[in-house]
Amino acid sequence: MTLSQLNLPVIKLLVAKDWRLFQKQLAVCVLAGIVALCLIGMAKNWSFYLGSLMLMIVLIMAACLSISTSLLVERKEQTLAFVMSLPVTPLDYYLAKLIGNLVTFFVPFLVMLAGTVFVIFYTPVPDGLIVLSLLIFGHVLVAYAIGLSVAMVVESEGWNLFAMIGSMVLINPFIMGVGQLSVIKDFVETDTIVFGPVVTSILVAQVVVTVAVLTVTGWVNGRKKSFY
Repeated sequence: MTLSQLNLPVIKLLVAKDWRLFQKQLAVCVLAGIVALCLIGMAKNWSFYLGSLMLMIVLIMAACLSISTSLLVERKEQTLAFVMSLPVTPLDYYLAKLIGNLVTFFVPFLVMLAGTVFVIFYTPVPDGLIVLSLLIFGHVLVAYAIGLSVAMVVESEGWNLFAMIGSMVLINPFIMGVGQLSVIKDFVETDTIVFGPVVTSILVAQVVVTVAVLTVTGWVNGRKKSFY
């Protein structure tokens, strides 16, 4: 299918609909993320721990809300029947949902990523923490891509929730694992920023996996002849 065969006006309308549905959740996520970053920036033991925990919860919440608001709630309320009455193909619907989800997720994701970088560089928080922070954001990105892909391919709400929550829960063992790397462990409490080949490889792998998962999902949905 070429670009000219896509129903771009309807795709834009569906994306705008998802954006409007997510606006309130977006505001809550961004506000909570700012509060978390302020706590981290205080650079006190208690505030850093509380802010870090809150920031991870907000990131996970933003990812889960983006998927559930756009896909799971829509199926539960059976609004897909209305979408099917529009002049759209399964690929049009997939692209609208993909773009809508990426927009609603990446806005709070990028705001909190930029905020985290700013707080680390311009507060007493050790600069070496930037490496671990980027790895954590990368994990959330991969987990989000997996959750989104499963939700777009599998109709079962149970499997959708399992993939979405399960991939996010793995953030704790991931942090424990990368925290044992010498390049992280030796510099995380200093102002020295060291990536090294291992960290760079992990970051590249996270980006590649994210793109690959979404690409495979697009290929699967592009082969569909119907919405079911």
